[in-house]
Amino acid sequence: MVWVLVLLGVVALAGGMLLFYMFNQAKQENIVEQTLAFPEFPSSFGEVRIFFISDIHRRKIDPSFIKKIKNIDLVVIGGDLTEKKVPFEQVEENIQQLKKLGLIFFVWGNNDYEVEHHELDSLLLHHGVKILDNKSYLFESDTGDKLEVLGVDDLVHERDRLDVALEETTGESFKILVSHEPEIVEKFTEKEGISLVLSGHTHGGQIRIFGFGPHEKGRITHLPYTTQLISNGFGTSLVPFRLGAPPETHILTITTRAR
Repeated sequence: MVWVLVLLGVVALAGGMLLFYMFNQAKQENIVEQTLAFPEFPSSFGEVRIFFISDIHRRKIDPSFIKKIKNIDLVVIGGDLTEKKVPFEQVEENIQQLKKLGLIFFVWGNNDYEVEHHELDSLLLHHGVKILDNKSYLFESDTGDKLEVLGVDDLVHERDRLDVALEETTGESFKILVSHEPEIVEKFTEKEGISLVLSGHTHGGQIRIFGFGPHEKGRITHLPYTTQLISNGFGTSLVPFRLGAPPETHILTITTRAR
């Protein structure tokens, strides 16, 4: 009987330690820095540095974290900025922190529609956030080269219209597509000329047991017709734990490569 109690105590202690580890991993503030070179990227832009953050959910963005991030041209929020029961005051504080880095672009995620989305839309517009709900945004260099950032609305709610987002784009521009759900890559081919796709949603599986999880870990994939970044995301859903899929944000340096 004593040995049974000891064994139960050991199991309980190990379980508690594992939960503590998973809780702490979920609170990490990881920044993954990567350089992506494309032969079609216009050299007149030099380098473009993008800070990409997705799936914030219930997390608060600390000012000390923002201070670590330097020389950003564009900030992209890849959906799930919030979810139900998150105070709008907290969402606004997070936006204010991200505004310190540069111009913000935002696409809707499925959990963003759990809140009063008209109020969220108003809050974003108040802070000058560019909402890419099936829209595109054009940058033009001094030499006339074009860079376009496109975004589609949430696929889960069947609000995505990539065709609409592409309507005002030009064929010769370098195109970056932002979609909360990674499956957007199944809806276009090389003819659309989209060079880079930024996505989140999967959390990298969030909790992976012996390396296995409900989704693959976040990574960059080079497809025949585009390059896609799927992020593990910054926050968590359902439970505030992570295992084997640590949270991440990204600094992407986009540059040209000799053809």
